[in-house]
Amino acid sequence: MSGRAWGLVAVVIGFATLTAAALADVGYWGILAPHFQTLGAGQVFADLVILATLSIVWMLGDARASGVPAWPYVILTLAAGSFGPLLYLLHREWRRPRV
Repeated sequence: MSGRAWGLVAVVIGFATLTAAALADVGYWGILAPHFQTLGAGQVFADLVILATLSIVWMLGDARASGVPAWPYVILTLAAGSFGPLLYLLHREWRRPRV
């Protein structure tokens, strides 16, 4: 496995640990609810939605070129945010031919 793949694995594990702790502490709605309480928090949420949308557009285009199926990762992005693009990148990295 390449250094890039190991880096992605480390990010996924770290982010999954943080997400699991947040879910255990406040639940799924508890993560989302604060984004609807102030204008500043709403701006952050809108920014995240824009980034997720750009990630989905990129994944769909890249999937056509690289032959990696994008739809599981698009659905995961819609449900769980950054996990979709992170796991897509990891999948793509594992499929990359070793030189």
